[in-house]
Amino acid sequence: MPLYRYKAVTTAGELATGELDAANESEIVERLRDQGLMPMQIGVASGPSAARTPRPRRRMFAPRHVTRDQLIGITRELATLLNAGLPLDRALEMLIGLALNPAVAALLQGIRDDVRGGKALSQALDARRELFSRFYVNIVRAGEAGGALGLVLARLAETMERNKELRENVKSALIYPTILIGVAAVSVVVLLIFVVPQFEQTFQQAGKALPLPTAIVVALGGFFRHWWWAVLAGMVVAVWALRGRLRRPAVKRRWDARILRWPLVGDLVTKVEVARFARTLATLLRNGVTLLSGIAIVRETMGNVLLADALDGVAARLREGKGFGRPLAETGLYPRLASQLILVGEESGRLEEMLGRVADIYDREVQLAIKRFLAILEPALILTLAVLIGGIVFSILLGVMGMSELVG
Repeated sequence: MPLYRYKAVTTAGELATGELDAANESEIVERLRDQGLMPMQIGVASGPSAARTPRPRRRMFAPRHVTRDQLIGITRELATLLNAGLPLDRALEMLIGLALNPAVAALLQGIRDDVRGGKALSQALDARRELFSRFYVNIVRAGEAGGALGLVLARLAETMERNKELRENVKSALIYPTILIGVAAVSVVVLLIFVVPQFEQTFQQAGKALPLPTAIVVALGGFFRHWWWAVLAGMVVAVWALRGRLRRPAVKRRWDARILRWPLVGDLVTKVEVARFARTLATLLRNGVTLLSGIAIVRETMGNVLLADALDGVAARLREGKGFGRPLAETGLYPRLASQLILVGEESGRLEEMLGRVADIYDREVQLAIKRFLAILEPALILTLAVLIGGIVFSILLGVMGMSELVG
């Protein structure tokens, strides 16, 4: 059986380390809990020297900044320690000792120093807005006010993990289409730069006017061969200019509105945003944040400007006593099912529960939308690649056939 190295917390709040033989990590967790220990880190021991190594060596390509995944880990581990009964400063001290990344250790040290200096945890996090969003800070503040910081942090970590899973699903679905597009572009460029020139000199020596498709392909080959650097520079400048324009609110709004109207893509974007919106708002309400404040916070977490701006009108109607579900449906941007479920939850006094259900429903809807999107996109890309390469080859064959007629 493999040897596992662990770090755990005792009932007295002390850090315990050691090694155990087990079939898998789950067995290690059960055995540690049977001994009254709360596991924090478990990993396969690399060899006999593992027990003598207090901390793993820093990886060469380890991130120099605190990543989103590391923030989730910090949140989960801090929740575990607080739920075990450790005071906040002691829990932060322990996390500093467990940190494998210098950036994470420095972040935790700064937070610990602020807490020991008399600040609340939410105040310490609010001073680091480049890492901790308004959503994160308000959830922590609500936990402090309710005296259940450990429980609130556990819920927050779960919400962050679910949102991360949603993002990763979308990213994973785009990997294959991206590869196909890359292969198509490289194949066409290779044909134009390296294959077409092999025939160009032969065509010139023949002294016969080339068919129009062949002349176009030869001209493109010559252009790419001599001006490839200009094409690359143009693409870089175009991307840079587009990103700059999208920073303008008016341009970003028009772009986001156009995306929502695209077939398949607009449906997918809407469902992703609704799933994240519902889960984030449910987490805020569950932890004592008011609905109006929750809507204002959720608005900042949304990626589509049009959907985010629609919440301003919903909040205004809510202040007038018009409720939440009906104004949301009247925007015409949010799916009818989501609006109706939220309206039912509002009328029955179970808004948090219904928001959670909406998030779960649209998580599944995102999966289905991704499958439908890929089912259409992949064949379309393959067909486009075949047409492009086939068109180039056919154009060359037309020229070759013309030469054959001339020789005959």
